[in-house]
Amino acid sequence: MKCDLGDLALFGGRASFLQPLLVGRPNPVDRSRLFDRLAWALDNQWLTNGGPLTREFEERVADLAGVRHCVATCNATAALQLLVHASELSGEVIMPALTFAATAHAVRWLGLEPVFCDVDPLTGCVDPQRARAALTARTSAIFGVHLWGRPCDVDGLEKLAADADIRLFFDAAHAIGITSEGRPVGRFGDAEVFSFHATKVVNSFEGGAVVTDDDDLAHRVRALHNFGLGLDGGNSAGGTNAKMSEASAAMGLTSLDAFEEVVRHNRTNYRHYRTELSGVPGVAVIAFDENEQNNYQYVVVEIDEEVTGLHRDLLLDLLRAENVVAQRYFSPACHQLEPYRSRQSAHLPHTERLSARVIALPTGSTVSGEDIRRVCDIVRLAASRGPELTARWRRARRSDQSTAPPVRGSSEQTRVG
Repeated sequence: MKCDLGDLALFGGRASFLQPLLVGRPNPVDRSRLFDRLAWALDNQWLTNGGPLTREFEERVADLAGVRHCVATCNATAALQLLVHASELSGEVIMPALTFAATAHAVRWLGLEPVFCDVDPLTGCVDPQRARAALTARTSAIFGVHLWGRPCDVDGLEKLAADADIRLFFDAAHAIGITSEGRPVGRFGDAEVFSFHATKVVNSFEGGAVVTDDDDLAHRVRALHNFGLGLDGGNSAGGTNAKMSEASAAMGLTSLDAFEEVVRHNRTNYRHYRTELSGVPGVAVIAFDENEQNNYQYVVVEIDEEVTGLHRDLLLDLLRAENVVAQRYFSPACHQLEPYRSRQSAHLPHTERLSARVIALPTGSTVSGEDIRRVCDIVRLAASRGPELTARWRRARRSDQSTAPPVRGSSEQTRVG
């Protein structure tokens, strides 16, 4: 247990963890079941091109999302791009900047312009009123993002899209298996996109999917993910190769087998974090609605520097010195990154505030209650002595800089020479 600042690894103490404790470490699966599926694919010599394992995976994902159609893809970025192509979007697409860059990149890569709007300060999801204010004659769609597995204001966005007669899609990369007002994510808007990246609660090594109840849209996405084959007269984009392989589907199915167990473990971890950090001034675990189904994939903590006297980034450095590899989600936000920063002058105060204050702490099947207790000991110590910790870190930094050897070409090197 860390009792004093001198115990912290940042100041020379021993690291709390021998092996790194990571955000997004893949959840273990039943290897024998995975290998059986892989062997079946090899024995039957059907390794890609919509094989039986991929079709089974699509059926199970569609059932979990409560929709008729699921088109599995090689990754979620490709799924986003297929959806844009299949919907024949043009011009501008409104989305939040508080998301992984892939949401915006997928749209820009196809020649459309992402237009960023601010988020609800409580949920971190796109604010329908601010999205409405961002509408122009060039707007063809809105992409909502179910951030950290917390659903958007679905009703508000659906009303906005209907009023404006534009498409509504959701980036549901974090959100498989969750509900909004009792309805499963996956059936909202015109379509939603899941991610099955190795870091996700359901993973297929790499993978994604478009899920929808729109028969024509599903048909177009499925054709476009296989070079446009099956579309009468072809397509102006010509299609691409974005199919999921049978090996990825085997992993996806095996991960789905473990999904409920993983969610139970994540829920226990989330509640441990909530209990351990309850009452710590300036530290708040972002809450999930316990009346809804959640996958608890992320434990996100907001750090209020005005209360703690501790900047979020210093806490990250402190944790990483202890071998706790926490992450910023998402900082900088998309509008603060190129190629968007120099193209738009967006002022998004709620986005920027959250982006500068939140971190994701390690969770998942490999993280134990004892791990969480030790992580929270560090966070409590840091938050309770933030000004002193910050001052000590600054002194150590100045000392390190003053004793460091001159850098070749520096002004000091030139003067001495």
